Amino acid sequence: MICISNQVLGGNSQASHLSGRTCAERVCHLVEHAAELDLHRKPGPALASLIHSIFGFEAVAILDADVNEIYQSGEWFAPVEEIVRNIFVFETVRDDSETGLIRRVLRVRNLPIGGLLLRGEADATISSQIAAIIAISFDRYHAFANEQRIEGAKRAEQLRSAVLDSLAHAYKTPLTAIQAAATGLKEMGNLSPPQSEMVALIADQTEHLNQVTTRLLRTAKLETHSLQAERLAIATLIEDVIAATREQMVTIPVKVELARDDLALIGDRSLLEAMLMQFVENAGKYADEGTTVTVGAVEHPGFVVLSVHNYGPVIPATDRERVFDRYFRSGAAEGIVPGTGIGLSVAKQSALAHGGQVWVKSNQDEGTTFFAALPTTPPAKSL
Repeated sequence: MICISNQVLGGNSQASHLSGRTCAERVCHLVEHAAELDLHRKPGPALASLIHSIFGFEAVAILDADVNEIYQSGEWFAPVEEIVRNIFVFETVRDDSETGLIRRVLRVRNLPIGGLLLRGEADATISSQIAAIIAISFDRYHAFANEQRIEGAKRAEQLRSAVLDSLAHAYKTPLTAIQAAATGLKEMGNLSPPQSEMVALIADQTEHLNQVTTRLLRTAKLETHSLQAERLAIATLIEDVIAATREQMVTIPVKVELARDDLALIGDRSLLEAMLMQFVENAGKYADEGTTVTVGAVEHPGFVVLSVHNYGPVIPATDRERVFDRYFRSGAAEGIVPGTGIGLSVAKQSALAHGGQVWVKSNQDEGTTFFAALPTTPPAKSL
């Protein structure tokens, strides 16, 4: 059985040159060329041209559903875009001898990924083989493109971290100088009340900027942070965090609830302090006047769950996943207190570095609680 009619071949000089080849040879020829395609470019245009020339079809149209593009070669005497899309949508496989149209669905692991429309004559098996070669080529291209996107995102993240690290270090020196100057002015004395207020404001805002740059440094380093693991007593960890946040929590009572006084885990003290400190500071900033912030810890088989609870603005359900994204601030926080949207992302990355996870629950009746579930022993690769 011949795979393509002489009449169809006669319309193409290159196809005529190839007319002596068997169907199998033509398929092999297409496979060889498909394997050599540059995966930095979409393979559709090249494949349409190759199939047109190698097999001598009057016209070829290919849909790559992943990028929603149609590639054509040869002369179509009417628009065929809708026909090709319908092949994909309705998974149509048909050879129409009256119109000379051959329809095939492009599949990868039985999943439709596009459509193929040919005008000409060909053996049904050969047409299916052509469709399979196209599908494999598209699959290779998209896999390669995904790898490139992932690698590009990784490089962008590394660059971002390097920039943050550089900026944070650059800010540290002038901030230290400003802080020292403000302290010096205060100690000199003989300042009028307005001057004292301005010096105090400079000192407060310098300390705030110092905290922000410290968080930027932590954010920049978290992706490559090698945990300095040690055995940590949960009670001591919480006490240290409460002591460090005492100034910010001066008007908010803090209560500690531990399932057991001897709860412990193995982890990096600086990262876990940063995580818990962010939860406590966050709770203090948004707590309703006259309410109490509660810091708790309970043990489950293999992990400890830390929690920080307060009564304050409810975090909308749509924001509860995103509050841990870098630079995101919930609409519930707008206009209440200033913030950078960095802290909770640092908390999340700190937990992830230990093989843990974070989440938040928030409603009007029960208030808002931030949780961190941490393995009692972090993954070996993090140590």
